[in-house]
Amino acid sequence: MDAKITKISSATKEVEISRQNRTVIIGERINPTGRKAVLAALEAGNFDLIREDAVKQVEAGAAVLDVNAGVPGADEVALLSQLIREVMDVVDVPLCIDTANPEALEAALKIYPGKALINSVNGEEKSLAAVLPLVKKYGAAVIGLCISDEGIPVTAAARLEVADKIIERATSMGIPLEDIVIDPLAMTLGADHLAGALTLETVKLVKEKYGVNITMGSSNVSFGLPDRKYINAAYMAMAIQAGMTCPITNPLVMEIRTAALAADFALGRDEYGSRWIKDFRKRKKAA
Repeated sequence: MDAKITKISSATKEVEISRQNRTVIIGERINPTGRKAVLAALEAGNFDLIREDAVKQVEAGAAVLDVNAGVPGADEVALLSQLIREVMDVVDVPLCIDTANPEALEAALKIYPGKALINSVNGEEKSLAAVLPLVKKYGAAVIGLCISDEGIPVTAAARLEVADKIIERATSMGIPLEDIVIDPLAMTLGADHLAGALTLETVKLVKEKYGVNITMGSSNVSFGLPDRKYINAAYMAMAIQAGMTCPITNPLVMEIRTAALAADFALGRDEYGSRWIKDFRKRKKAA
């Protein structure tokens, strides 16, 4: 299947996600889940750390920023919209709106001045019914997680079936195929040593059948394990080779960023190694 081009935008900047282009890093750090400092700041109504994180991630190479306002007990409808505004005040990259709350999602889409990426819909009927109409209404792109009403499939073929369902339902509503980004679900190797291989096989199946762009929370693969950055970097390069185009990850980790750059260089997506050399000089100067 021909490779699709997913276009998302802010008010002033458009990003094209494609296998012909560089790997698009979606910065993951604006998320209170697992980040106590962010959670504490948001609970206190302090957005300084959010703004700082946004700037640092873009400076480190993130082309898109994921924004999540999942603070327990908070008014997510108001908080997510506020986070969107705070981030847009300091950076101009497109945003990935990350919420499972349809009301919060629509409130954020109403104020967002571009074509957002929505994180996410899955194969559960409840999710499809709640999220896909908003994708269509606001002309957004959407991440489709390979989770069904029965849970997380345990084979690559079964995950592909969930991707089939999401894509069939979305395209039947008039959502273009190129606006659907599939997440095959990266699971921790600490719980199942075969989990990484299963996800990579799913990436290959989805790419071959649909040509759509593929994302994943790529650092999930190392959860609970020592020396996580090395596992993450190796897996990042392997996933890019398999067909992943826009990982959700931490660009501030040098090993992660350089793994993506090296993979792009090796796959012929960095003419004369110009981006690799530019980043090398930047690292050398910083050191």
